[in-house]
Amino acid sequence: MPTELEELVSFLSSPSPQEVSEPAAEALVNLSQDSNLAAEMVRNGMVKTAMEVLYKPESSITRLLVMLLVNLTQLDAGSASLLQTEDDKVHGLYVMKLVRSFCRTTHEDHDDPFEHVGSILVNISKQQAGRQLLLDPKRGLLKQIIRQFDSNSSLRKKGVSGTIRNCCFEAENQLQNLLLVSEFLWPALLLPVAGNKIYNEEDRSKMPLELGTALSIEREPVTDPEIRTQALEAIYLISLQGEEPFGLLMDLE
Repeated sequence: MPTELEELVSFLSSPSPQEVSEPAAEALVNLSQDSNLAAEMVRNGMVKTAMEVLYKPESSITRLLVMLLVNLTQLDAGSASLLQTEDDKVHGLYVMKLVRSFCRTTHEDHDDPFEHVGSILVNISKQQAGRQLLLDPKRGLLKQIIRQFDSNSSLRKKGVSGTIRNCCFEAENQLQNLLLVSEFLWPALLLPVAGNKIYNEEDRSKMPLELGTALSIEREPVTDPEIRTQALEAIYLISLQGEEPFGLLMDLE
């Protein structure tokens, strides 16, 4: 006889009506907060099932499935499953799909079912395999992700900030790949610690153009302490490599 977990999963993967699949998804999200049950789900292929159902055209439980993936990827095995590390032919495919969905939907939408993808990206970037995937210049994933830092959604902003910070742990070996996205990286790292001061032309002349432009206009300061801390940690990790773009930090004090 199937277990309760197997029955819940069957409601997701079969053509069940929303009044059946939605409660099943909610139950799985709640159960996956228990690390032991989450580990069992991962072993039973829940990550693959969630991704398959997520991208069915008729899927009506997108937000819940994304939240389920957030919980599952808190486990190393769950992150590895999402990264598809054991199959070179499809390695990174799931993540690329999620990043594409994350970047195509915005906070402007009445419903933002993919906003929790930011938390998934934070989870997978805690692993070296995840960081290397996101920093791969041929895939261009980090550039897409960073651009979401302009979102008004705090969930998106925190997800992007945390992902950047984690990727900066690869700065020693992948500094050039980080600098490839400097056009978006510097504003995302430095604006959170710059306050709302408007800098004059002389000050801005010492900065990268994209940062100087952002600092020349009125803006809301970033007040979230978590985002500010993550930005400072990322800056510190990059500065350890002895590069010089951080001389401009003195102008932000």
